Amino acid sequence: MTVDTGGPMYAEERQQAIAALVARSARLSVSDLAGKFAVTTETIRRDLSTLERSGLVRRVHGGVVASQALSVLEVAVSDRDRSSAAEKDRIAHAALDLVPENGSVILDAGTTTARLAGALPTDRRLEVTTHAVPIAARLVGNPAVELRLLPGRVRATTQAAVGEDTVAALEPLLADVVFLGTNGISAAHGLSTPDHSEAAVKRAIVAAGRQVVLLADSDKLGQEHLVRFARLDQVDVIVTDDRATPEQIETLTDAGIKVVLA
Repeated sequence: MTVDTGGPMYAEERQQAIAALVARSARLSVSDLAGKFAVTTETIRRDLSTLERSGLVRRVHGGVVASQALSVLEVAVSDRDRSSAAEKDRIAHAALDLVPENGSVILDAGTTTARLAGALPTDRRLEVTTHAVPIAARLVGNPAVELRLLPGRVRATTQAAVGEDTVAALEPLLADVVFLGTNGISAAHGLSTPDHSEAAVKRAIVAAGRQVVLLADSDKLGQEHLVRFARLDQVDVIVTDDRATPEQIETLTDAGIKVVLA
């Protein structure tokens, strides 16, 4: 199977696509990549050399694996939504127990927070603020929700508003609960994401909550990305799936975080 590119790909585009595939698949062979992109194995080896120098992948015999360095790759929201879909559904439904009654929440952008938005009851009054277009689209028809969509520039990758206007609109807010997403969480680096503008909004969301609840599937545990936006001790609760290891859970509880397994 080849990758449908809609036409010839520049080397840089192909290398970005390779990095995205490796991030999702963990390990790929040179011959597999050559077949997917309909190029020679020599071309793929040159691509992998470039990506290895950038720290995005690590070459091994006959192929490539994901780098253990900080990731600077950001996967589009449509691709993230297909990853760990069943676990994200369970996390979203478990998080319903943390939604206040007749209260206020802020929903961060993310595929799991979007699932929570879709699962919110229609018979319980709730004031919801979000900067995510997909979340707003899910909530606009919920008669129990008073919806506020934050201003800003909408990024195509995450379909969420970012920038100075978004951060400024969050500064005066204090919600009962904020439901947060993340690309990675680790003891050493805290909560992190690849993009500076996304991190600035997430930082403001953390500051705007009486209680901070992180929704993160276990694939995020131990992952580190370029920009830290919160320390572990700024998170009150994490809802994750039951694939989390005892060691990962202990790291979170040692930081004072209540862990809910879905």
